Amino acid sequence: MTQPEQAATAFDELHTRHAAALMRQTYLLTGRPWLARRAVEQGFRLAWQRWPQVAMDPDPAGWVRAAAYEYALKPWHGLCPGLRTARKPRRFQETGDPQDRALLEALLSLPAPYRRALLLHDGVGLGLYEMAAEIEASTPAAAGRLTHARERIAERLPETAPDGQPSVRQGEILRARLTGLAAAQEVTPAAAERVRSDAERSDLRVTRAVFGLLGGFALVMLVLTVATPDHYTPSPHKPLATAPHVRVSPTGRRAADLKKHGNAAVRKRLREARLTPDAR
Repeated sequence: MTQPEQAATAFDELHTRHAAALMRQTYLLTGRPWLARRAVEQGFRLAWQRWPQVAMDPDPAGWVRAAAYEYALKPWHGLCPGLRTARKPRRFQETGDPQDRALLEALLSLPAPYRRALLLHDGVGLGLYEMAAEIEASTPAAAGRLTHARERIAERLPETAPDGQPSVRQGEILRARLTGLAAAQEVTPAAAERVRSDAERSDLRVTRAVFGLLGGFALVMLVLTVATPDHYTPSPHKPLATAPHVRVSPTGRRAADLKKHGNAAVRKRLREARLTPDAR
């Protein structure tokens, strides 16, 4: 068996073991069957696209669960009325059990961080440290979210927190009820082969989009290069127009000296002219 075939086989086994359970858990997180299905499929698509990294992870199922939860709780699901997380949940299967409806409504009334912490700890069964690592919070912060979530659930469902019982007992009660609520949902995940093919087509679309953007950028640069001349040729130099010659009359002492010496020279030339005989 070649390496790609081994990777596909390992991925298909992971999908077969965990896809249905993840859909049930994500339904408790969102209250929307279609959103739970889409989130889980997205998580497995990402896992196939990054399969070498996921295959080396100590908990591949946890990797997919974290990706699915992150997608399911994205804020943009609330931008459109059809994408909002339901407060009055729609079931995969309507059981008509009032206790189940009350539990799910109480769970969905929690803020998303509290809901996720409660579901991971009391629903999935993660320890406090593992839950804190998955939600990327410190252990005290994760413990605080869990405590507040249990308190709010107890306010709406007093039977989940018997008087005088420690919080550990409340966690056990919630775990049993959440597990039963999730198991009651009938789900049919998409085939693993379809998930892999969707992931590969998504990769191909992304690659084409990237090359399209690069090609468009190169075309724009080419057009700019052709439209712009290689060098700038300045216009021929025109000599500056010279001002017309203007005779400036001297002023001040220099003018007086010139007038004095100039008149003397003129008188001298006149005397010489009178003393010189006319040569005819």
